[in-house]
Order: sequence, then C-alpha cells, then structure tokens
Amino acid sequence: MNNYKKIGLTALAASLVSVSANAGALTASGSASMNVEGHSGTGLNAPTTFSMANSVTFKGSGELDNGMTVSVSFELDQGTSNNSDEGFDSHSVTVSSDTLGTLTLAGHGGSTTTGKIDTTAAGDMWDNFDGVTYLGGTTVADAVSANSGSNNSFFYASPDFVDGLNFTLSYDPQVEGTSGTGTDGEIGYGVNYSGVEGLSLSYATTDVNDHSSNGAGDNSVIKASYAYGPVTVGYSEMEHDEDATSGAGDITMTSYNISYTVSDDISVSYGTEESNKGSATTDLEVSGISASYTSGGMTLSLTMQELENGNWGTGSEEDMDFYALGASFAF
Repeated sequence: MNNYKKIGLTALAASLVSVSANAGALTASGSASMNVEGHSGTGLNAPTTFSMANSVTFKGSGELDNGMTVSVSFELDQGTSNNSDEGFDSHSVTVSSDTLGTLTLAGHGGSTTTGKIDTTAAGDMWDNFDGVTYLGGTTVADAVSANSGSNNSFFYASPDFVDGLNFTLSYDPQVEGTSGTGTDGEIGYGVNYSGVEGLSLSYATTDVNDHSSNGAGDNSVIKASYAYGPVTVGYSEMEHDEDATSGAGDITMTSYNISYTVSDDISVSYGTEESNKGSATTDLEVSGISASYTSGGMTLSLTMQELENGNWGTGSEEDMDFYALGASFAF
C-alpha cells in the first residue's frame, strides 16, 4: 500500500455534518491477477481461456472535532461493467465512531445484511459453472438466488455489545420502474458472534420485494466456522423464498468446507455445495479442492472442481469439470 501526502478533508466533512475535521490521509492500494481456466465434459467443447484483472482503490479519512471519523472510498477498475467509460466501480462514504458503530452509504457496491455473508462455506464454487453453454445450447443457471444489494443503499454495523457480539442493518431504497417493474424498499437484519476463540457465527435475513404477485419473500443466510490449530471447518446455508404460491423458485444452498494450513505460506481445502430448487427433483452438486501459496504480495492458486446435475438435471451433459491456475498480486 502506498501512502500519499496528508490532505485536508475539511470540505468533505463540512458537506456531511456542520463541524470541522482534522487533517486526514489519502491512501491507495492496488491488485492485479493473471488467470488460466477451462471446462470439460461430454456435452461441452470449451477452450482454455486466459484473463487478467486489475484495480486501484483510493481511500481518504479524517477525524471530526466530535471524535467521529468520516471516510470515502472509490475503486478504479477497467474491467467493471458499471460506468465502464469512466472506469469507476465500488464507491462509498462512511461515518463511524467507537460508541455509535459504522454507517455506510454506498453509491455502488453496497450490500444487504445477507449479501455481506452469503459467500458459501466452500467459496461459491458454483459460480465457476454458471453461464457455461453445453450440448443443445443450454446454459448452466445460477445455483443460488441472492439479494446482494443495490446502488445508493445504507449498511450499519453496531459496536460489540458484549465480547464478539454485534448486529447489522441494511436498507435498499425503492427502485423506480416502468409499468410496475421496480422494486420496493428492502430491510435486512443480521447478528454476528465471535466471542469464543476460533468460532465465528453469523445469521442474517433480508426482504425480497419486486412488485410481482408472487415476488415478495425473504432471503436468509446462516454461517459458521471453527478453527482449531491448522484446521478450519465451515458450514453455511442460504435459503431464498420468493414465490409465495408454488415455491417453484425457492432455492436452498448448503455448503461444507475443511481447510488445512500447512505453513504460513501454503494452505489446502476441500469443499462441497448442494443446491435444492423447489421445482426440481434432483439436487445440483459441486465439489472441489484448492491449494494456494503466498509469498509477500503474491499468491499462486490451483483449483479443481466437479459439477453434477447442472440445472438440476440428470443428463450426462449436465456433468462437467473445471480447473484454474492463477497468480494474484497486491500492492
């Protein structure tokens, strides 16, 4: 991370609250990666692909006279689909204090309480298969249904009430649409506990609203992990209930993971994910192993995964494999 010279954030603070701020600091951090990946299967003829990613994040913060801290963050990302002409991606303003907690307004890249923790215990392996087209022109669909959040949304995280116990709140505003296609405002609640050494527990639920007759419902996530020495085991379950009449669109994703830290530099893990859809009679299943080696700001990674019953079907063409090699750099 590179530290740039101190700059005054008085103008920023004055636009938010009617008090002055002390001098703050602006920092910049960057990341880049090089990747090669591929898929294989009886109904698939997909070539090996190469890709890269790069971004720079700027963060500025300053302390107000009343002890509160105001910070702003924005990311420059050439690969983003949001405001791609300008290259801007996630950006937000945060006001925080030790006694009142943290309130963030995200112009882009915001999160709901469930979106904050909805990565599966195994790390969203399903995401390496969705969008792949196989025999007959069929595309693998998302194995989960989430409510990650929208632009111009609020997220609040409380300070700890007791050792390791806090709660979160989120609010996504109403989104206007034509002919009733917008969404209503959505509220989320969450609680987190890490008061026992090695243990982490989280639960969150968020409203789902989209104006359709069967579109109201909720999205909930429970997540737990426990680390003992070099071994960490994890469990997660995400349930999305949006179809109030038939339940055909409901999806439940259950995931397990076990990882072993061989040394400060090397780690390996094995994980599984199982997706149950209300309208399907077969579960979609993903399993995989991964290994990583870290040295300084560089991480080398290897991933091998297997999908069974893609799109919750039983045809042999719906089974496929995935592999990836990557090198990522932080600076």
